[in-house]
Amino acid sequence: MAFDQLHRYLFDKGNVRGEMVRLQSTYQSILDSYDYPPVIQQLLGELMVAASLLTATIKFEGDIAVQLQGDGPLTYAVINGTHNQHLRGVARWDESLTELPTTFSDLLQKGVMVITITPNEGERYQGIVALDKPTLAECIESYFAQSEQLATKVLIRTQLNDSPSKACGLFLQILPTSSAATNTADTDFEHLCKLTETIKDEELFNLPAEEILYRLYHQEEVEVYPPQNVIFKCSCSREKTAAALSGIGKEELLDIIAEQGDVAMSCQYCHTDYRFDAIDIESIHAGTFAYSTQKS
Repeated sequence: MAFDQLHRYLFDKGNVRGEMVRLQSTYQSILDSYDYPPVIQQLLGELMVAASLLTATIKFEGDIAVQLQGDGPLTYAVINGTHNQHLRGVARWDESLTELPTTFSDLLQKGVMVITITPNEGERYQGIVALDKPTLAECIESYFAQSEQLATKVLIRTQLNDSPSKACGLFLQILPTSSAATNTADTDFEHLCKLTETIKDEELFNLPAEEILYRLYHQEEVEVYPPQNVIFKCSCSREKTAAALSGIGKEELLDIIAEQGDVAMSCQYCHTDYRFDAIDIESIHAGTFAYSTQKS
């Protein structure tokens, strides 16, 4: 069974497009990077699925960030992705709490979802929607209804009991082909939503992708495109970290080395540590540092 793949498909007569993503090693890589509580592990899986599905709906080359922030125990969670389905993410919460709420609303009180699209060429775009629905999936549906006036169905499931963990999602959306595109009565959208909602967790987590799509839509005319691989990939490097240190005063950095032995920088996404000694700092500020993209 192929996990860590995104499948796109089109209902030829329904004016509706669909996507399915199933994550396993990509998801587990984020869970292995930090000791997240189960409720945050689940949310990160949902957010990874959401970022992958959202990226697939946008025709662009560049980066996307799907960020949740609020006043509750979870203050911040973000998944960064690229047009070629490279994902990474991190969450921040009040680690002094011995027990976290289990509902989405209580975890992110007065929360908002910020979706930032940064194309390689062109202007940056940012959309914001209140997290005023009981699930992340419903908040994404609300985002598309507000920002693009497109009827959208999102289904997200996670499985943490087995190792490795899995996160899966299905997405349906009316194609914006005309001024009447949002009129669901003129499409098969509602019918396809009802079919999609019949999927069972054991099917989504255990069956091959092709069999899932066949079980759901075998009576429909569906054009399925080749799958796209999804991977966990962090863009940090020793080179980028050294470039960040070049903006800090040399004497301040040397004082840290005198006190601690080196300057240590840790990536917030993959938690890779980069360490620099006095010779490194001198060469960074002299512009002669031997940059390397290898992680240490």
